[in-house]
Amino acid sequence: MLALFVQGFDRFLRRHGYEWRLHSFALFTNIYPVGGSEAVDIACGRALYADFFATGCGALEPAPGAADGLARLAQVAQVVILTNAPEPARALRGKWLKHHGMDYPMILGEGLKGGPVAALASRVRAPVMFVDDLLPNLDSVAEAAPRVNRFQMIADPALRHLAPSRPESHLLVTDWTELASLGVALFRQ
Repeated sequence: MLALFVQGFDRFLRRHGYEWRLHSFALFTNIYPVGGSEAVDIACGRALYADFFATGCGALEPAPGAADGLARLAQVAQVVILTNAPEPARALRGKWLKHHGMDYPMILGEGLKGGPVAALASRVRAPVMFVDDLLPNLDSVAEAAPRVNRFQMIADPALRHLAPSRPESHLLVTDWTELASLGVALFRQ
């Protein structure tokens, strides 16, 4: 949601003889050998994904309005970036964030985000806002930290039509300007 992942990951894959075919919101089942008819197996997909974060994630385009939206939120709240990226991505991801005007504390994690968000939320009495593109992460936060305000952000237009959502549980937004306005209003209550 901070970056246009699909385009950047596809460029990386093509340099390695693979391509991204956007059939579903799943990650590994969309990776094919260039011109091939069968998606790569999960092990190959995971290896490509790990290599991308270790060497290629610095070439992603930022999502339109992400830096400005986070800057607006940072005027009224502490911004923390909780990202599921492998540890080898720490330096490259941090450098990318800084380069694109999103130099906020970053926590790398794996798996569902409910536990880490609950731990962060327990440290403050102020409103807490969690933004993610994946329903499992939003659902885990709803369960682990029900007082946290949850927003589903699908910033990448290539993914919007494929992303499962549940707007009755997690407010769906597609634009950083709207998200920042909602967040600012939340924190000024």
